Amino acid sequence: QVQLAESGGGLVQPGGSLRLSCVASRSFFGINAMGWYRQAAGKERELVATIDNNGFTKYADYVKGRFTISRDNAKNPVFLQMNSLKPEDTAVYYCNVNGRVDRYSSIRNYWGQGTQVTVSS
Repeated sequence: QVQLAESGGGLVQPGGSLRLSCVASRSFFGINAMGWYRQAAGKERELVATIDNNGFTKYADYVKGRFTISRDNAKNPVFLQMNSLKPEDTAVYYCNVNGRVDRYSSIRNYWGQGTQVTVSS
C-alpha cells in the first residue's frame, strides 16, 4: 500500500499564491495520471487539474491561467502552483494518483487526506 500526504495549504489573502505538494510513503511502480481535486464546505468534490504520463494537462475552467500542475518523480508525484487566489478557491485540496505500487498490483486510485486552503482578507 501507499499513502499520499498533501502539504502547502494555509491561509492566504486574495491575490496571493500557494504551492501544494503531494508526497507518497513509497515509490509507485507505475503512474498513469495524477491530479488535484478540491471540496468546499457543503459542496461536491470537483476536479482542479490533471496531468498524464505524456505531460498532457487539463484544468477546470475556474482555475485556467492561475493554477499550474506539474510532476516530479515516483515518490513526489505531483505539485500545484496556485496564483491569483480568490475567496472562491477556499476548499480542502486532495492529491490523486492513478497507478500501481508494484508489478503485481492492480491499477487504482490513491487519495491523500487533503490540505486546507483558505483565501480570505
